[in-house]
Amino acid sequence: MHNGAVNDQRPSGVYSAALWLIAIGLVLVGYGAWERWGTNLVAYHNQQEAVNDLTDGWRDPDDAKLGQAMALLRIPEFGARFEVPIVEGIKADDLSRGVGHYPGTALPGEVGNFAVAGHRVTHGEPFRDLPDLEAGDAIEVETSEAIYTYAFDNDPGDLVVQPKDTWVLDPVPPGSLYDEGSAEPTQAIVTLTTCGKLVHTSDRIVAFGHLVKTDWK
Repeated sequence: MHNGAVNDQRPSGVYSAALWLIAIGLVLVGYGAWERWGTNLVAYHNQQEAVNDLTDGWRDPDDAKLGQAMALLRIPEFGARFEVPIVEGIKADDLSRGVGHYPGTALPGEVGNFAVAGHRVTHGEPFRDLPDLEAGDAIEVETSEAIYTYAFDNDPGDLVVQPKDTWVLDPVPPGSLYDEGSAEPTQAIVTLTTCGKLVHTSDRIVAFGHLVKTDWK
């Protein structure tokens, strides 16, 4: 007899599996949106905090501890508003607060290789448009003592390496135009590294530049 009661039937196995797939899909979409846009919002906030922390006291680069900002980076071709802190260290947390200085490489303006890493996608993506730059474009690094201006010596994106190719961080990268047959550096250079593509890849883009001007404060 029909009495208007709701049938007490369990969802079929197929129906349950479909619900699980929908739930998993929603989680993945949410995670992807967070990675793409959410991490940028957090990074912009963290970068501004790092800039304020640095400029309030202007610590010397050699006094910066891991995770602390030690200089400011500007690339004029990226626009007048482009300014990101250079943080000591290249761990994930460091790169979420700006670009990271490879510990053990030269400091800004020093003879040797001042090497920096940054994201192209997510976490503020400061180097997203690095491949669009050309040889001769400027890189400005401001510290407590001076503003150092470097010029790119190669088109970023022309040189692609793997993470194991740490020779690009050497004081004199072997085989580069700075290599004069000695491991002892004779000039101040800068090296910028970032992901080779806007998707997950082990490729790394490498851009070299040399110091062209120092404006003391």
